[in-house]
This record gives sequence, C-alpha cells and structure tokens, in this order.
Amino acid sequence: MKRGIQTRYIALGDALRSTPHSRRYSVIALRIMAETTSNNPPHVMVHGGAAGFAQQIQVGAHQLSADEPLESGGTDTGPSPYDLLLAALGSCTSMTIGLYARRRNWPLQEVVVSLWHSKIHAADCAECETKEGRIDRIEREIQLIGSLTNEQRSKLMEMADKCPVHRTLTSEINIRTTEKLSPSQQS
Repeated sequence: MKRGIQTRYIALGDALRSTPHSRRYSVIALRIMAETTSNNPPHVMVHGGAAGFAQQIQVGAHQLSADEPLESGGTDTGPSPYDLLLAALGSCTSMTIGLYARRRNWPLQEVVVSLWHSKIHAADCAECETKEGRIDRIEREIQLIGSLTNEQRSKLMEMADKCPVHRTLTSEINIRTTEKLSPSQQS
C-alpha cells in the first residue's frame, strides 16, 4: 500500500520538478505519505443514517454534505458521490496546472475545469480496452485564461493528466474494507 502512494507522489514530483524547492517538497510529501497507516485516525469520516442517502462528511477540519438528488430518492442536501468525485478531479487538475504555470512564471490568470460523468457502452469507446458491457466516462473540459503561447497551452494541457487524482483514477486501485465493531459488539 505504501509503495502505491509513493509512486503517485514520485510521479507528481517528476512532473513538477524544476527548482530545488519543488524537489524538497516532493521528498517531504513522500515522507508524510509513507508514514500514513491504518492505525492513524482517519482523515475522512462519513456518517449517515440508514433511513436515507444524506451523509455528513468530516475531512480534517472541514465539513461537507453528500446526498442524492430528489429524482434518485435523496433529499438533495449536498452533492452526489459522483459530483464529489468530479470535484476532486477538477480541483486537482486546476491546482496542478496552476502550480506548473506559477513555477515557470507563465501568465496564466485562471483555470476553469468543467466535468461530466456518464455510463457508456464499451463498444462505443474506440480507445478503451474493455469492449463489452458499460463503462464510466468522465469528460473534462479545461479553459486556460491568460496570454499564453500555444506551446505553454499545450504543456499545461499535458499537465492535466499528471494531477495525482487523475493518476489515481486511471491506475489500478486497491480498496481494503474492514468492519469496525462498536464497543457493544466487542464483547
């Protein structure tokens, strides 16, 4: 598990490495991630009642909500899980592009990332390995605002695929699930 996390951060460090400061940041990120184990308190906690879809999410010091829309049986008190997934990819994409441009003092003023999620027939996807059944498709549209050269725009668009969340979503993912017993069940 630690090796997979390190690999993702090494890739980001390689992608953004241009100054001694960014190399130090990569090493610090690797050390922090390598120390993370399942024995530490969770960084994300999600609480929800069994009666509906509404969820309360604690991410460090931040509080969020998640729910399903009314037409899906929810109460629409927050974004859906897929909306949160798209938000994670979009924000990571924008942060990565912005960081790359700042490190090079390029005149990027703003990044706007728009995303859509859908399920499509695998047969309709020429570039996909899977050829049967349905697959998830995420469409991402990036607007780069600023007086950038064509070469700079091209490089920034290339960086979009190097954001850590993009790399996670397009790599093999191993999710380990265990049950945590309540105190009354531990007797």
